[in-house]
Amino acid sequence: MAGKEVMFTPVSLGSIQLKNRLVMAPLTRMRAIAGDVPTPLAKTYYTQRASAGLIITEATQISPLGRGYPATPGIYSAQQTAAWKEIVEAVHEKGGSIVAQLWHVGRISHSSLHPEQGLPEAPSAIAASGQTYGADWKLHDYEIPRAMSVDDIARLLKEFELAAQNAKTAGFDGIEIHAANGYLLDQFLQDGTNQRTDQYGGSIENRLRLLGEVIEIVSTVFPSDQVGVRLSPYGTFNDMEDSDPVALFTAVIHKLNGYKLAYIHMIEPRSTSSGGSDQVNEGAPITSELFRAAYQGKFITAGGYDQAMGEQVLEEGLADAVAYGRLYISNPDLVERFQQNASLNPCNRATFYGGEEVGYTDYPSL
Repeated sequence: MAGKEVMFTPVSLGSIQLKNRLVMAPLTRMRAIAGDVPTPLAKTYYTQRASAGLIITEATQISPLGRGYPATPGIYSAQQTAAWKEIVEAVHEKGGSIVAQLWHVGRISHSSLHPEQGLPEAPSAIAASGQTYGADWKLHDYEIPRAMSVDDIARLLKEFELAAQNAKTAGFDGIEIHAANGYLLDQFLQDGTNQRTDQYGGSIENRLRLLGEVIEIVSTVFPSDQVGVRLSPYGTFNDMEDSDPVALFTAVIHKLNGYKLAYIHMIEPRSTSSGGSDQVNEGAPITSELFRAAYQGKFITAGGYDQAMGEQVLEEGLADAVAYGRLYISNPDLVERFQQNASLNPCNRATFYGGEEVGYTDYPSL
């Protein structure tokens, strides 16, 4: 079957049914209102995009300390959960499927975003280089995070469990664990950020322990075939590095093979190593080629795809679905535009983060 035909065929990711192979990637938009509650506009934004085979929500923090940027939504309070429930119901009414991406940023934060909890937490007390946005929407140097104790990790697991329970209450079709892009779970995986000497550090097996425990605890809420995991091998975003990424991520995949997950979702380094710009690093390794063969389940690939590249990767069997980010920001009806070979709306990067309707819900459909 030609790639274009494959793109519009149904697929099941675990027990999550997709009507086509286009996935709306998780996209931080920084428009939440007081209390880290999704903006009322988010209901419009997500339902406009409900023709996607699957919507993965913007990264959604599991606790106040998990918050890394101003105006990102949470899923740890009743008010947040109620707002997500309205969004999920509206997407379902339009025939869409939607999963919640559960997020803790670890050291990629600033104490002004969670003044009651103080410094950001991380596997080890190693600051990221560079700056980040504080609660005042101004740039601040990264702080040296507090190294998490074993008790902190136990609390974190309870926070993941509660977030999963809230996602279930809201009616989501599943959840995606964010273990990519230099955030907390990725910080535990990679030895540039994890220099612990206890059972969560040192060997690759120890560094994988926390990700395994998170999968196990959320799988007491959702069956594991409604749980996805996002990874970013070779990604340098957020000052990440590992001494042996092939060995590490091969081990991660072998571990994930044991869980019968809905899917794994890998970000191609050509986009993550470009550090959040529109540039694509053409010289980066292609992870779908390196790691697809090792993974026995369903595979979503993301990062700098256009329609032709997406069709090709599906046709070659290197992925079961393709996630689109920037194209979904500016084209709510991306599925229909791809089907009709219609022109695409250009996106306006200046309106990606913060604001209201402009650059959020005002992009035209065909």
